[in-house]
Amino acid sequence: MRPHVMQAMDKWRMSWDAQQTAAQEAFTAAFPALQESDPRCRCYGPTLRWEKHGEGAGKACLDDHGRATIEFEHVPKAAVGQALKGIWGAGWFDEGPGGFAEAEPGSYSYEDEQTYAEYEFDVHDDGTVTFGISYVKIDDIVTILATLEEALAEHRTA
Repeated sequence: MRPHVMQAMDKWRMSWDAQQTAAQEAFTAAFPALQESDPRCRCYGPTLRWEKHGEGAGKACLDDHGRATIEFEHVPKAAVGQALKGIWGAGWFDEGPGGFAEAEPGSYSYEDEQTYAEYEFDVHDDGTVTFGISYVKIDDIVTILATLEEALAEHRTA
């Protein structure tokens, strides 16, 4: 390979590494419980994980296309409902007029045909929600994480 091509590829790789680091910093600023984790998940990029008794567990990662994914398990339904209602309003996923805070147990999903983002939510009988939001822009995941963190903080003090 010619030197100028190799130099350009090297610059691109350094820029990509910096973007991944910046994404991790944004994720942890929005949701401080996230910690670096090995091994990496199926996204193949940086993976952050969290677990907190009574609040759930999960991960946030960045794939090799620069899209973010979060997968959270057994998060209190009231906090998820509050966060999602604050971001999209109630009923966006056909969960009812009260949003996920009042959703019946079951599965709810949405696929965005324009961005290829996927949203999957399972409301459990025990008052928790397991959900995955995949292939989303970094700034959108940061917004979701920050809003969920605020909702969980309010529920901690309630």
